[in-house]
Amino acid sequence: MQTYNKIMLYFWLVAGVVSLLVVSYNCITIGVDKWGFYFSMPAIAFLMFFFKRTMMRRMEKHVEYLKTVKKDEIENN
Repeated sequence: MQTYNKIMLYFWLVAGVVSLLVVSYNCITIGVDKWGFYFSMPAIAFLMFFFKRTMMRRMEKHVEYLKTVKKDEIENN
């Protein structure tokens, strides 16, 4: 599961960068009036990247906490 999470983390980062570049290029060449709305797509991709990274860090801390609780339970019994 850890490998899948890392792949998806970088997927959202790459999706955000690529879509930002495409939308920026099209805004310059075609016009902001037609492509300005599409800046929401890179924003969503970057938000997904940061959300995924935050949740991965929280899960790592929680797993470590569970390990210490289990270790303390074994030592106390």
